[in-house]
Amino acid sequence: MFRLFQALFWAAILFAFVMAMLPQPPAMPGTPSDKLQHLAAFFTLAVLARLGFPDRIHLQVLGGLALFGALIEFSQMLPIVGRDGDVGDWLADVAGATLGLLALGAGRRLLARS
Repeated sequence: MFRLFQALFWAAILFAFVMAMLPQPPAMPGTPSDKLQHLAAFFTLAVLARLGFPDRIHLQVLGGLALFGALIEFSQMLPIVGRDGDVGDWLADVAGATLGLLALGAGRRLLARS
């Protein structure tokens, strides 16, 4: 089961990076705000990371995803990409990853009680 989540995690990482590097990413259904998209993406990445790599502690996952978010924002500053890096986007990334880890932890505690 871990291998499935690992594959999903790496596919999601690749998808997130490609979408972030597109000069004009496709519009999302319902047109959620940019910050909400960052929050949702990193929430998903955090959950997949913990499910795929259960030996990693929360801080390792959070630190790795924070670095990945920073990589995206710095990469967007390259003139060839045609996008702008944004500290607010990075903060939304970190918030999304944090919420994902908290939600997964709470879910696991609830399942353990029942």
